[in-house]
Amino acid sequence: MQRRELLATVAGGATIALAGCSSAGGSDESSGPAIAEETLTLATTTSTHDTGLLDDINAAFEKRYGARVDTVAQGTGAALETARSGDADVVMVHARSLEDEFIREGYGVNRRDLMFNDFVIVGPESDPAGIDGSEEATAAFETLAEAEATFVSRGDDSGTHTKELAIWEAAGVEPGGDWYREAGAGMGEVLNQANQSDAYTLADRGTFISQRSEIDLGIRVQGPIEGGPELLANPYGIIAVNPAVHDNANYDLAMAYIGFITSQEGQSVIEEYTVEGEQLFFPEAISENPDFKQYVPEDWEPQSE
Repeated sequence: MQRRELLATVAGGATIALAGCSSAGGSDESSGPAIAEETLTLATTTSTHDTGLLDDINAAFEKRYGARVDTVAQGTGAALETARSGDADVVMVHARSLEDEFIREGYGVNRRDLMFNDFVIVGPESDPAGIDGSEEATAAFETLAEAEATFVSRGDDSGTHTKELAIWEAAGVEPGGDWYREAGAGMGEVLNQANQSDAYTLADRGTFISQRSEIDLGIRVQGPIEGGPELLANPYGIIAVNPAVHDNANYDLAMAYIGFITSQEGQSVIEEYTVEGEQLFFPEAISENPDFKQYVPEDWEPQSE
């Protein structure tokens, strides 16, 4: 499927968001170089789109470079598959194990740590399973399984789904049965389904905050941002598609985007983005202690001679 056909046809769990564009004439020499009439295709997660963060990031990038950003918002697994197929120039996702696999296979280059928030376990105010305030995500999941409390899973190979499966595995539980529902949908839709069913789910904090006023679910188990278990940490990375694999990849524009979003200006956009007065994402690209392994798989080791 050609890239423009993909952008036109992705539906359901893969939401298309076309950020506002500006022409090359919209930028001047003082605002940075213009990349005339070029288009960057960004494959990313539903959380970065549903929270509204990308609207601010892409508007700032477009203003500086005079380029357009087309965003394909999917689960992390689907976003990486879009890039594998050559239908994206850059990917912004949040499942390090899947990112590492993507890089090992040669599809991605120049990965950078970008930002983080955390996951939270949310559920109805009545909390029928009694997990409110649990200090361990694994213990909470064990309790949910024992109580057969209704749980709505993303079920879509997203970063959130990958994290959920890791928690079940760490808890020694293989979820299944009528109480465990796989939605195969994005985070926003899963929160709506959980709300309608008085169910529990795992959500990234940013999407939950952005929808909190519209649902009757509350945080039952906090993530590390509020002192919860580190298991619920949620780091994001950004990776350029390897032009040696897909020669149609706009590598120069992808690296311009990566450079911008990991710069002081781009990181400030992330830091200053709030919903209802709450910061949703925390910048991580600028560090006093750079970690080389942000660029390569986490378990990478130099080959011995």
